[in-house]
Amino acid sequence: MNIDKAFDNNKTWIKEKLSIDSNYFDELGKGQSPDLLYIGCSDSRVTAEELMGAEPGEVFVHRNIANMVSGTDLNAMSVVEYAVSHLKVNHVVVCGHYACGGVKAAMQSADLGVLNGWLRNIRDVYRLHKDELNAIQNDERKYDRLVELNVKEQCVNLIKTAAVQKAYRDRGLKVHGWVFDVHTGKLIDLNIDFVKYLKDIMEIYHLE
Repeated sequence: MNIDKAFDNNKTWIKEKLSIDSNYFDELGKGQSPDLLYIGCSDSRVTAEELMGAEPGEVFVHRNIANMVSGTDLNAMSVVEYAVSHLKVNHVVVCGHYACGGVKAAMQSADLGVLNGWLRNIRDVYRLHKDELNAIQNDERKYDRLVELNVKEQCVNLIKTAAVQKAYRDRGLKVHGWVFDVHTGKLIDLNIDFVKYLKDIMEIYHLE
């Protein structure tokens, strides 16, 4: 993208929106009431709203390298708390994608400086599922499977939070795990069994 064209593109976008609805920005300025929190990867090829066909105001978005949900990441935890407890979203989606650079980097033994601490979270996912992953002979398939398993483990991390547990009890909030296939453009639902995962971890992670 030519950064010098950003403001020209913005003017064009404004004209297009107003040509469809002259009150578009008046309505946008009144506030937000999204039904969905989307936690995705920062990868420049994966745009949350576009791949779902969502409009501004419909999705609350948080993105970081490899779509991580870490209890020690105050940024992510603040987003979850705000979206779930204050915006009252009813769905939380963790969306990974195939060909994820963060996941691929975590599969390597290279020292990546400040990224080491972040990637350790993904390496922990590998450790938890090493028997399954090491049984996969094809490197690309192993890579794709780690992407899927990472999404599932981040969903589990969401389920561990007090905000998500309370919202589930109070209004039936659901957690979903998706993968975006950058090769085909398809969204794949991993069919996370939210209730099963919740039951599995309640003995340790149940919060009143």
